[in-house]
Amino acid sequence: MKTMSVRGLARAGLLVAAAGAMVAPVAAQELKIGYVNSERVLRDAAPAKAAQTKLEAEFGKRDRELNDQAQKLKAAAEKLEKDAPTLAEAERTRRQRDLLEQDRDLQRKRREFQEDLQQRKNEELAGVVERANRVIKQIFETEKYDLILQEVVFAGARVDITDKVIKALNAAPTGGK
Repeated sequence: MKTMSVRGLARAGLLVAAAGAMVAPVAAQELKIGYVNSERVLRDAAPAKAAQTKLEAEFGKRDRELNDQAQKLKAAAEKLEKDAPTLAEAERTRRQRDLLEQDRDLQRKRREFQEDLQQRKNEELAGVVERANRVIKQIFETEKYDLILQEVVFAGARVDITDKVIKALNAAPTGGK
């Protein structure tokens, strides 16, 4: 009986040793994983800030004109309200129609402005995203990552490479795509 127990123990020991030998290479090959906070890249990287400045320059004048038009419309409405008791019915009705037409025109111009601005934002953002993806791919290849994620629920500071991506984007030439 003792020999059987010893033999069983020996077999179990060999199995454990074999299993350990099979697991050891897997444990030795640790995955290199990185995480990039895309929102931060699109907010803090120099190309993203440059795109924002470009959009402000491109749309700033039009935005100011719309705000001026809105202020004039508001002033005209206040004047009509103040003058209404002394105006003839026909004049009051005409001025109300004019104000309503001006308001519709202003609303249409604002919608067009928002659509144009959104389209340009999307174009500029696409350029920044494209450049960021190239930088991320370069980091992936040169630093031999196994996986780089952008959208995660939680990521520890140890795997967060966002600062590295922002730094590389800021250093990259802005001319070429």
